[in-house]
Amino acid sequence: MTIALDAGRPVEAAAPAAAPAVAAPGADVVPTRRRAVDRIVTFALLAYGLVNVISSFSAFLDYSAYADTMFTVLGVEAELADPASGRPWGIAAALLLTVGWLATAAVSWWSVSKGRLTWWIPLVAGVLFTFLAGMLMVIPLMNDPAAWEALLGTLR
Repeated sequence: MTIALDAGRPVEAAAPAAAPAVAAPGADVVPTRRRAVDRIVTFALLAYGLVNVISSFSAFLDYSAYADTMFTVLGVEAELADPASGRPWGIAAALLLTVGWLATAAVSWWSVSKGRLTWWIPLVAGVLFTFLAGMLMVIPLMNDPAAWEALLGTLR
């Protein structure tokens, strides 16, 4: 600027340099803490889901024992006409839970890596895939008229 004045040229007003913005103390602590809690809850729900999937295998793969346990818990005096008919449905339910957990883990990992709120993904997916697997497990009962009538009789 001094050189311009010495040379007789007009000095153009220079814009003052912008000072770096300083965040208020503790301003970014809350989002960081929220993200940490979100990650902890997300991975805790995924771990719970994995334990649920693994523990469901034995029940789903032995459908006759599953049906007997369900009848006992509900207080129903019934037996499946063909216990072996439920095995494919149990395998399908176990596979659905496994694929559902893997997809949920992948989507949750992607969402966490993007810094998004993620805790709701394993929660919603857990409810959805457990409901769908339960529907698969009920189909053989609905196909057995005697067992289905006995189940409906307990509701009346």
